[in-house]
Parts: sequence; C-alpha cells; structure tokens
Amino acid sequence: MTREDFNPQPLIEKLVDANVNFIVIGGVAAVLHGSPVVTFDFDIAYERTTDNLERLAAVLAAVKAKLRGVDPDLPLTPDARALKSGANFTFDTELGEFDCLGWPDGINSYSELLDGALEQEIGGRKVLVASIDDLIRMKSAAGRPKDEFGILHLREIQKMQDGD
Repeated sequence: MTREDFNPQPLIEKLVDANVNFIVIGGVAAVLHGSPVVTFDFDIAYERTTDNLERLAAVLAAVKAKLRGVDPDLPLTPDARALKSGANFTFDTELGEFDCLGWPDGINSYSELLDGALEQEIGGRKVLVASIDDLIRMKSAAGRPKDEFGILHLREIQKMQDGD
C-alpha cells in the first residue's frame, strides 16, 4: 500500500468491531472537522485500561502491526503487556501507518480528551473524534513545524463554527 492509497476506514472498522475505546486524533480528525490538509496515517488516543489494551492488541495482531522507524529485528510483539509498558506507538500495518497514543502531547488524560470528543459516523460506524480545541492543543504542544499549517486551518474552521 502506498501512502497515497491510505484509507483509515478499514482500521476504524476493526477497532469499532473489537470494542476498542479510542478517539480519532491527528490529521484524520482534522479532516473530519473540515480541514483540507491531507494525511497519510491514522492516529488515535486510546484508553489504557487492561481490557482495552487487550482489545487493541488483538486488532494490532490482526493487521500485522510492526513498530515503525526501529530495527526490524527488535523483538517487540504489540501485545497488551507491551502496550502497558509504553504509551505512544507508531506502527506500520497491512492497512497503512497507524499511530496509537496513550498520552498525546498537550493532553493530561484520555478522560480529558473524552470530555470534548464529538461522535461522528464513518462508514456506518460511530466513532469519537477529538474536538477542534483539543486538536489545536495537541498540535501546538507537539511543536512540529508540519503542524503549523494545520493549526491555522483548524483555527479558521473554529472561527466559522463560532460565527466569527
């Protein structure tokens, strides 16, 4: 799969069908709010309870997730124990790039992100999507130059929604 062919819907379906507690964040969330900035990966924030880690690990196994950007011989199986030992993971999967963040930049907890999340339907499945305020906070806290353009778009969308 090339980056240009990326479609997050199959990952979303697997996560929802497995009852994983997650919130869509990153570029896909920004696009769902109306941003024109193209993204080639799928980012989620996930609840870090034991049961949810087990469900997420099962999805990761099903999509043949491997850590991205590390030595391929690194012996890490993305099981619940490994997920509990870390927090933020970047994976290559058979469905594309998939980032699972237990502690996204600028956010203190999953429940904090959950408070502002909005429900949207994607491919017939209901998912939670981070609010524009939270997306701006995460992108600002990450401090990456590539996020500056996205923040500008999110602020403009926010102004339109507020009627300014």
